[in-house]
Amino acid sequence: MTARVEAVCVAAAGVLEIPGRGPTRSAIDKRPVPGRVAVGPLGLDGDTQVNRKHHGGEGQAVYAYAGEDAAWWERELGRDLPAGRFGENLRTAGIDLTAALLGECWEVGTALVEVTAPRTPCAKFQAYWGVPRLVRRFTGRGAPGAYLRVLRPGDVGAGDPLTVVSRPDHGVTIGLAFRALLTERDRLPELLPALSALPHKDQPAVAEAIAARTTP
Repeated sequence: MTARVEAVCVAAAGVLEIPGRGPTRSAIDKRPVPGRVAVGPLGLDGDTQVNRKHHGGEGQAVYAYAGEDAAWWERELGRDLPAGRFGENLRTAGIDLTAALLGECWEVGTALVEVTAPRTPCAKFQAYWGVPRLVRRFTGRGAPGAYLRVLRPGDVGAGDPLTVVSRPDHGVTIGLAFRALLTERDRLPELLPALSALPHKDQPAVAEAIAARTTP
């Protein structure tokens, strides 16, 4: 099956109630939109990124989640998870995002994007779904989706092909990066060849963590 964009999703900021923390602003409740959507260096037109310390910015401008992984969660939880429910901007089909390489480049619509990092689940995500222990379960599943950097602005719409135009040769996948950053920290040195693909704001901390594990 040819890889494609199944839906393009955006959201304005709203209020989300987090147990034990009270109401907080969030734009996780993304919904599909019709037509063409402009893609710029900091994300999609009409989308909001409330906390750019953890979401958004140049290295997390767009978030993609695979329809195949969403279908797994639908079976696991016995509920529908329509496009946008993972807080994703792009619901994809026909591409294994967990096997995508950091630094891999795609053409989507008229935009050119680069794979930068896995998504890290948070308390807002768990509260939004209302599923106990979701952060732990999502981490254990290990299919986090992919953040994207916009290399060439353009526009995108549902049904557009997703074409992989280049892949680095380092072998550092989204899945490997996710495990190294969250559950298998001893594997952090394996991220070194892909360090420059990570969001710029995260590179110093990851480089320091790698050095701590490689310096005698």
